[in-house]
Amino acid sequence: MLRVRGLTFDYPDGRRALDGVDLDVADGERVALLGPNGAGKTTLVLHLNGILTGRGHIEVDGVPVVRPRLAEIRQRVGVVFQDPDDQLFMPTVAADVGFGPANLGLTGEPLRRRVTEALEAVGMAAHADRPPHHLSFGQRRRVAVATVLAMRPRVLVLDEPSSNLDPAARRELAAILRGLRVTMLMVTHDLPYAWELCDRAVVLDAGRIAADGPIRDVLSDAPLLAAHRLELPYGYSVPPAT
Repeated sequence: MLRVRGLTFDYPDGRRALDGVDLDVADGERVALLGPNGAGKTTLVLHLNGILTGRGHIEVDGVPVVRPRLAEIRQRVGVVFQDPDDQLFMPTVAADVGFGPANLGLTGEPLRRRVTEALEAVGMAAHADRPPHHLSFGQRRRVAVATVLAMRPRVLVLDEPSSNLDPAARRELAAILRGLRVTMLMVTHDLPYAWELCDRAVVLDAGRIAADGPIRDVLSDAPLLAAHRLELPYGYSVPPAT
């Protein structure tokens, strides 16, 4: 579903953020992208739908991520940003969720169905007519997910989905994400959340992939985690294989 080859990206100040990254993600796979601050995780995922452009080659479901095909790519790859307020700007929840499909030309009943389907998927259909800024932070994050789901992406990219959520909102979002049938790439420092939702973990550090494997193996490797400034919460351990 995703193929990245030799991806390199330098910031304007000359700092290298990505240094020859190769990554494959299969259809339906759920991958946690882990690493310390400044590792290049967000920089990497912003290349997947052309928000950033570096050197190398990226394909999504066989379609190259190149400027003439960005409209197509952005229907296939949906990015949910860490701050939901970066994605919510319309007067009502329904208008926010319908914004993307409307720009694709959907109108009338097909558009209403698309909005309802996305809001039902995140448990927010009852809030369709509310202003987004009247919602709790957790509710706004779920609406932000719905704005992406309304585009029916093949790949869902989540940037720190559990950040700033209270325990109940964290559990609610996890239940929603588990129920989605979509390829998922999740950037997170929350290792228990990664364990709960993903089968595979990729560790990125200094713009390079430092580890890639089953999430149990990665999270059980204490020296690996320590070397890349990753920590499980005190007292938490990955359950043994059954």
